[in-house]
Amino acid sequence: MEVVIAGKKYLVIGTSTKHIVNQECTGFILTVEDFGQGRDSLPNAIYFSGDTVYVGKLKQMAERFHTCAAIFNLGNAHAHTDMTDLTSPRYQIIMDGKQAVGLFREIKADCLVPMHYESWHHSTQFGQELRQVFQEEGINDQICWLRPGEPANDLLLGYSQRGSTI
Repeated sequence: MEVVIAGKKYLVIGTSTKHIVNQECTGFILTVEDFGQGRDSLPNAIYFSGDTVYVGKLKQMAERFHTCAAIFNLGNAHAHTDMTDLTSPRYQIIMDGKQAVGLFREIKADCLVPMHYESWHHSTQFGQELRQVFQEEGINDQICWLRPGEPANDLLLGYSQRGSTI
């Protein structure tokens, strides 16, 4: 879908997600000509995962876009199979850190921006656990941590805060 904002034409592409059964959810890719081109002359883009677990076909993004920033909802959240029965089995509805690292590598993104991981009671993996996974996987210098309520102006301007909180 193309959207014109302040006179510029943005391309917004919905992406697959897998979240709560029978509920709608989407991720998206955002690109605009002004973002320029990156790896292999592909258009630069920003990817937002939305609420999802790992979905293998998302790796196809690497064939069409150079993902500058991959904004992932994380937290290894779980939900009950029957939301009216809190004793029903639970299943995963949000990626965990290892799944995020896998997808991050598959889409060949420059920067991973974790979010959502401390926002909900159904999360089971928080900031410290995610930091440990990213450290173990050797991608700390490619992580851009956000602080809730604070602007992240450096995020898309050269990644001057890689591996630290901005």
